[in-house]
Amino acid sequence: MATKERKILVAVDEGEESTYALSWCLKNVVTENSKDTLVLLYVKPPQVVYTALDGTGYLFSPDIIATMDNYRNKVAESVIENAKKLCKDLQDVKVETRVEQGDPRDVICDAAEKMGVDMVVLGSHGYGLIKRAFLGSVSNHCAQNIKRPVLIVKKPKTSPATSTS
Repeated sequence: MATKERKILVAVDEGEESTYALSWCLKNVVTENSKDTLVLLYVKPPQVVYTALDGTGYLFSPDIIATMDNYRNKVAESVIENAKKLCKDLQDVKVETRVEQGDPRDVICDAAEKMGVDMVVLGSHGYGLIKRAFLGSVSNHCAQNIKRPVLIVKKPKTSPATSTS
């Protein structure tokens, strides 16, 4: 009996949590020779609209704005390249990459719906109730709003190393 080809969306960012989620997904969800498609999605933060003067009266030149945009693009490239390196040994699994811009909560939900993925895998920062209330939780938002299975992978807390001096 042939296995169904699945499309799995994995949201990646600069954090260890998303790297761990991708690694966990590769070990536990994606199977070799499965003909699955893994979509690595990085969401660049929304572009800030700069006024001619910032709050302190300094002028933002077009060069500074271009430098900031260039930096954001390099971060996106770096995150995607690191994620692709983790996937390099996969056999018969197609790896696609996407870089989008906007609020990660909305972009991930929209991408999952538009691409018709079978599953979404996200890392969790493990914020407590207070931080989550102020910062918002991407994984919680996606779990509540995506109409497909959402797997939230929490990185185990590492215990402080005990030294024997």
